[in-house]
Amino acid sequence: MDVQLSVLTPAYNEAANLTDLVPRLRAVLDEMGTSYEIVVVDDGSTDDTRTVMAGLRDERVRYIRLRRNAGKSAALSLGLRHLRGEHVVLMDADGQDAPEEIPRLLQHLDEEGLDLVTGRRAVRHDRAVKRWTSRLYNGATAMVTRVPGKDFNSGFKLMRRELSDSLEMYGELHRYIPVLAAWNGFAVGELDVEHRERLHGSSKFGRARFWRGFLDLVTVKFLTTYTARPFHLFGGLAAILGAVGTALLLWMGTSKLLGNAIGDRPALIIGVLLVMLGVQLGSLGLLAELVVNLRRRTVLDAGADGDLA
Repeated sequence: MDVQLSVLTPAYNEAANLTDLVPRLRAVLDEMGTSYEIVVVDDGSTDDTRTVMAGLRDERVRYIRLRRNAGKSAALSLGLRHLRGEHVVLMDADGQDAPEEIPRLLQHLDEEGLDLVTGRRAVRHDRAVKRWTSRLYNGATAMVTRVPGKDFNSGFKLMRRELSDSLEMYGELHRYIPVLAAWNGFAVGELDVEHRERLHGSSKFGRARFWRGFLDLVTVKFLTTYTARPFHLFGGLAAILGAVGTALLLWMGTSKLLGNAIGDRPALIIGVLLVMLGVQLGSLGLLAELVVNLRRRTVLDAGADGDLA
């Protein structure tokens, strides 16, 4: 059976919310008149999620269970591999994302010619600390990646299947789906949506996730900026370290010519180390450029079809 819309919901200890969410989702999707599937990925829940989903499962509601808590990115990656729809909706299982907004997201995607639209939570019903840390995170992400957006971390997203098939996520990279999509050449945008208060349970947000998210921002910056040109990173660091080291050695050389003893000066040792480190980083950058170039040529040769005229 052809499926037009797949809704993927990762869940961790959200049994009470799933009891409300899945029927609401079904009502909205039935009213849309489209063929659909709802896929719930249980990320190692320790509550009654398995029992609840046993009563909700049918030919349109599927359930995948992880034996242990692997994290949201892992749950999403697993779910994406089992989807069949032409369009994919990602939404959290806490009930704060309104299923009634799905038709608006789909309409915005088509009208604007986008590949991904994020449901931007215009008025958030979360704790103050979560709202402020989210603003800091979103501002830093937009500034570092140069991808426009105000709510990267929203779990409510709609995308085309081509984009969902290209996603590779681990760690906290689910926070950066718009960045990864933009880097791969897909058109991304946002749309204001309704955000509701959590009905049951408590948020899984914590300080550890906040800091892991910022560390993964460094990873994303490297992947999206320096993967094709690693020498821009290593060469830049090499130039800075080499320049500082050279300046220290020139200072020490001038001091030696003036008759001062420099053998026990820390600046001499630091200067030598910085120059050596700069040479090593520069060499590493050049080797990385060779690897990237060879890989690119291999891909081009493998993709060539027929003889050149």
